[in-house]
Amino acid sequence: MKNTVVQRTFNNTELIVVNNMVAMAEELVSNYFKMSASQWLRPRFDVKTLADLSEGEIVNGPFAQIIRYEGKLKGGILGSSTYDFYKICIQDHAILSTLDEEPELTLSPFTLYIVTHELVHIVRFSRFLQNFKASHAEKLAEEQRVHTITHAILEPVSTPGLDTVLDFYAIWRSPIDGIKSIS
Repeated sequence: MKNTVVQRTFNNTELIVVNNMVAMAEELVSNYFKMSASQWLRPRFDVKTLADLSEGEIVNGPFAQIIRYEGKLKGGILGSSTYDFYKICIQDHAILSTLDEEPELTLSPFTLYIVTHELVHIVRFSRFLQNFKASHAEKLAEEQRVHTITHAILEPVSTPGLDTVLDFYAIWRSPIDGIKSIS
């Protein structure tokens, strides 16, 4: 018999906040990358919170993860009808735990940062600016790039508590030992 650990999930009020931050992040990322409504990747990704994740989509540690699935156009039988579909798996338990440990952080700006960050990854994967299956060193360098881009997107945004979140992630915008800074 499997030992199941019950993870804390967002309550209804928190889900409304998360949903609003997802919408805001989508708009900010779209504007930053100058993507029109027709260019936006909405049909190519989805955002789910812990309550809607399968066991294999739940991780301990990160606040979110991206899983790439293969999508197929309805009625498509040729290989050319397949596409990458990305799922942003928000890890409620990790976010809520960190908010408990870091009382200066609040859900709204913290979630805005996390979702913006994951959307930047998806845009970069979709534009072939980064390989989804990269080496560990390449992934670390990409994390640094994406944190820098996320900061650039969010720095001009006037949202209470966002400066605290940007400070929380400042270490990711500094050179990482053993990793050459790449723009």
